[in-house]
Amino acid sequence: MREARIYFDANAGVPLTEEARSAVIAALGVCNPSSVHAEGRSARHLVEQARSAVAALAGARPDAVTFTSGATEAAVHALAPVILDGSRESRVGALYVGATEHPCVLAGGRIARGATRTVPVDRSGVADLAALEAMLRDHGAEAGVPLVALMLANNETGVVHPIAEAAAIVKRYGGYLLCDAVQGAGRLHLDIRALGADFLTISAHKIGGPQGAGALVLADEAVRPAPLLSGGGQERRRRAGTENVAAVAGFGVAAQHARHHISEAGRIASLRSRLEAGLRTVAPGALIMGETAERIPNTTLFAVPGIAAETAVIAFDLEGVAVSAGAACSSGKVAESHVLRAMGFDPELARAGIRVSLPFAAGQAEVDEFVGIWGAIHARLRPVRAA
Repeated sequence: MREARIYFDANAGVPLTEEARSAVIAALGVCNPSSVHAEGRSARHLVEQARSAVAALAGARPDAVTFTSGATEAAVHALAPVILDGSRESRVGALYVGATEHPCVLAGGRIARGATRTVPVDRSGVADLAALEAMLRDHGAEAGVPLVALMLANNETGVVHPIAEAAAIVKRYGGYLLCDAVQGAGRLHLDIRALGADFLTISAHKIGGPQGAGALVLADEAVRPAPLLSGGGQERRRRAGTENVAAVAGFGVAAQHARHHISEAGRIASLRSRLEAGLRTVAPGALIMGETAERIPNTTLFAVPGIAAETAVIAFDLEGVAVSAGAACSSGKVAESHVLRAMGFDPELARAGIRVSLPFAAGQAEVDEFVGIWGAIHARLRPVRAA
């Protein structure tokens, strides 16, 4: 195994940056940010400084940012049975969720299980907006307003969904839109108003911040989901509980840096093209999932018929390379990818997806070395054809 490992699993998490690490350590000893004394005000300053940085990353106002324990909590918060719009309360009649959404969104949050509908995707993995409109047209207003959840960029394929177009449809039918922007942050320009989303979620550890911090961002502070956690006045009474100041401080620093990483998109996309060309030089039959659609620049999900993802991921790991299967559950077992199944791939290919997601610091030498390692792995694992 090589001495210096290659980390190409950025969609699972970007390693904590030195700047974010320093911010976390510096904030570990601060007091409760809700306290009114000088020590409390010092902690509050760190939280509000981070809030401004996250708001800038999302194209929102600072008051629109609610800190959470991560993007999963933010999603569950947004998937609420009641939406508060000024002094009006709107009951959610049904949740329309993209077929390739992250499991935390597919689970439906606080929406009744029987009230969830699935919006299909095409073979490229892009949401079928005609199907979404047809579903919303049939939505019975008497049941309550529609709530739609559609991610900005898929965590497995990197495919980018047409959020602004989807939002226009949702608004036409009086609904609300939640956009999971976890994989888009730092890779695409974010502007919650330009996207047309009502709610947007971001995760700290996907952009080089610490685990255990995320945010729910509102387009309009008057339009918000009913609180998930109540019982305290923190986060403008949107989310009770003392803020995790150290994690929030690191999140803020990472958000500042993520805005600058967007300028690296062209370079990263060129590296991905080089990587994909190398994959196919080694294995001409390799399939790149979602390649005909717009994708975030760092992500490749590929499969070679006859090579199981689990076997390939272990082989890469033994060679000092970190990649992931298209779908990995908490037990570490590789499962059939619901994303690939929704795109129409058969069960065998849905278990064969290998995700390569380049970090911001990736370079050409690493990509070329990765391709060389892939060549050796493919030579060992490729199916033997009968003579």
